[in-house]
Amino acid sequence: MQEITLSSALNWSVERIGNEKTPIVIVDDVLDDVDALVKLALDQTTFKADEVSAYPGIKSELPTEFYDAIKTVCSPLLYRQYAVPATLTEKVIERFFSVVTRQPEDLALLQRVPHYDSHERFFFAMLYYMTDGPFGGTGFFRHRPTGFERISVARRGEYIAAAQSYMQENGLPESSYMQGSDDHYELIGKVDHRPNRLVIYPGNLLHSGLIDPTRDIQSNPANGRLTANVFIEFC
Repeated sequence: MQEITLSSALNWSVERIGNEKTPIVIVDDVLDDVDALVKLALDQTTFKADEVSAYPGIKSELPTEFYDAIKTVCSPLLYRQYAVPATLTEKVIERFFSVVTRQPEDLALLQRVPHYDSHERFFFAMLYYMTDGPFGGTGFFRHRPTGFERISVARRGEYIAAAQSYMQENGLPESSYMQGSDDHYELIGKVDHRPNRLVIYPGNLLHSGLIDPTRDIQSNPANGRLTANVFIEFC
């Protein structure tokens, strides 16, 4: 396997979004050769539907070498930007390549609304855009009935009850991907798709891919919105 190395042109920034001013870390020009990682995804892995998670597409295994390469930059950023206690140690929970393939009419209920990955405070998602677009980026949302942007353990019960109540009164969301605000959720920030860009955000922040079905859904990973995904928890 070709070595995965950081780019000397790498640069990062932080955007604080919403009422809670949640930091979103954006790292651009991450790898020396993003095409090498794309080739690895296409040549050496088998994509298949994930029967466990709510991801609307197909996945395959992401080699450990990817996070090993970016860890020297990402780990200090996580500790500093999210006030992670120095006594906690990071652990990779999951890592995979992914491509959006599901048509809007086939989406399950939880795939039609913003979601969160974990209730835990020190659980983080890392999303790495790999292929040339134009493709949809990632949006972050506020739940209008509760005003919640991050769904912690303490907020979980209230959020679920309020979301269910809203849908009972107003009907289920139509079979489509989130592309912006609606009457139930408000878009409070977004990060555009760009090849060789890494986005880091808390797993309990409401978020969704901003998927345009006419452009972003491809059954062939070589033509699709190919991403590398890593989930980290500090414990």
